[in-house]
Amino acid sequence: MGSVSDRTAPASGHGPSPFIEIERSRWATLAAGVAQPLSPAELHRLAGLGEPLDEHEVSEVYLPLSRLLNLYATGARQLHARTSAFLGTRAETTPFVIGVAGSVAVGKSTVARLLRELLARWDDTPKVELVPTDGFLHPNAELERRGILDRKGFPESFDRRGLLRFVTAVKSGTEEVRAPFYSHEQYDIVSGAEIVIRRPDVLIVEGLNVLQAPSRNGLAVSDLFDFGVYVDARTQDIAEWYVRRFERLQTASFADPSSYFHRFADLTPEESRATAMSYWTSINEPNLRDNILPTRSRATLVLKKSEDHAVRSVLLRKI
Repeated sequence: MGSVSDRTAPASGHGPSPFIEIERSRWATLAAGVAQPLSPAELHRLAGLGEPLDEHEVSEVYLPLSRLLNLYATGARQLHARTSAFLGTRAETTPFVIGVAGSVAVGKSTVARLLRELLARWDDTPKVELVPTDGFLHPNAELERRGILDRKGFPESFDRRGLLRFVTAVKSGTEEVRAPFYSHEQYDIVSGAEIVIRRPDVLIVEGLNVLQAPSRNGLAVSDLFDFGVYVDARTQDIAEWYVRRFERLQTASFADPSSYFHRFADLTPEESRATAMSYWTSINEPNLRDNILPTRSRATLVLKKSEDHAVRSVLLRKI
């Protein structure tokens, strides 16, 4: 049987902690007896490139997490109703907003997709929407104008005000809210394409920097989240996952002549690995170290992954 223990923070260290660590074997018991609802075909569709995902991982990790999030969302709705009754105001519920953060290649998109599917299977949260923050990247032309195309994914490459306005509108109960659409094949915002959100029970916002603290005395998008998830792993493991993903993409989407990255399609295996590592060390690792990793302690829950992508333990903020 796994254990539950206090930890200093999602990072290593000693002393008091706002988190408890729950080993996977103990965490898995929290949804014991609940059937894993996703078919093999659905698991295959939801899995990211190079990320093994089987029914055991879903049953032991993500099903308990979806149940916990469902309880939080239900509790927030009940608290809102009671507060409205106390104030004598109209009890109009608003969406429960979840932020999912982590490095490139760590698997946060897969986690977000899984949570969307699993949360929608619970009776209290049938309508769940997912919005990646890639849609709030500035268009490539604007990044080039600012001279920061090589810093795509860094905080300054995003339209943070636009993202904040979007989540604020959803959180305030606006009937219909629209977000820009980003194409990974085109490596750019698609003009005229949008994601339309219509009053969901739960909104999941997934992206690199969604848990960032506000600058100066401003408001950050993370201030609007009801729950924050950080997907964590050792930096050297993430680097290897990034390289392997690049190598797989080289023989998949990069082979499409319309792909932004088609120029990499004919690289030799040695050139492919060297190219991926150069992108990792010059862009993605510095962004992880300087901007993403420091937000880990702001999460409500941290999923700690092993080198095989499997979650080995969960850190949960004490209530």
